[in-house]
Amino acid sequence: MTTTHVTSQDGTTIAVDTVGQGPTVILVGGAFNDRSTVAALAGALASSFTAVTYDRRGRVESDDKAIEDGLGFHVQNEIDDLAAVIEHVGGHAALFGHSSGGILVLEAALRGLPVDAVAVYETPYRADPDLPHAPADILDRLTEAALKGDREGAASLFLGEAMGTPPEGLEAMKQGPGWDFLLDKALTLPYDMLLSRPWEMVDRDRLAGLDKPVLAVYGDRTYPGLIAGTKAVAEAVPGAELVVLPGEDHGVLGNPEALVPSLRAFYR
Repeated sequence: MTTTHVTSQDGTTIAVDTVGQGPTVILVGGAFNDRSTVAALAGALASSFTAVTYDRRGRVESDDKAIEDGLGFHVQNEIDDLAAVIEHVGGHAALFGHSSGGILVLEAALRGLPVDAVAVYETPYRADPDLPHAPADILDRLTEAALKGDREGAASLFLGEAMGTPPEGLEAMKQGPGWDFLLDKALTLPYDMLLSRPWEMVDRDRLAGLDKPVLAVYGDRTYPGLIAGTKAVAEAVPGAELVVLPGEDHGVLGNPEALVPSLRAFYR
């Protein structure tokens, strides 16, 4: 594995890892994720592909010049970051995104980046109007907490109101060994909220304009909202494939071999 750093359009430095050989696939994690959380999947793909992972801006080894300069959170910032990574690896690539990372890679394709194909796992679009959803003011409150440096407040708000974690479950998470890992990424959560926009329904007509091969995957043990969001992608994008992984849930990155057969077949 090799590690390098690339510079995004606004001067933000993005840390990038590369492993394997073959056609290039860039793997993008979702909320609370960094390049370490998709590293096992990259390793599992490395025998057939050049697998590329990176820290999204504001996470671990990547900084965020927009926030440092007081310019706020914007989806285009992350599109520019991914464009810089694609340019670094040869000017075009296939993409994979987990959760809100899946929405990010779909956005990249929709906004014209040089993308060969897009695979996503459990995109958190709001696609079923009958399921609970976060209130419209959650982005403002989350942004306020993040800009104040309130990691605990941002993480609690996202997990509680956006993801629907009950109070007792949230308290248990705070006492667990992974809480510090979540807090480390908490100030970047407005980016994930801007991507998923859970207070409004997914724009299926916009997705229908995507002219790249798309694979949408979910696990049959995951949350109903994530199933609906993933199905919306498969239904809206012309020619998209839908795969259901038996026995898997949103934590599939902990079992990357479950994803590998579908991804290998799709990217080839």
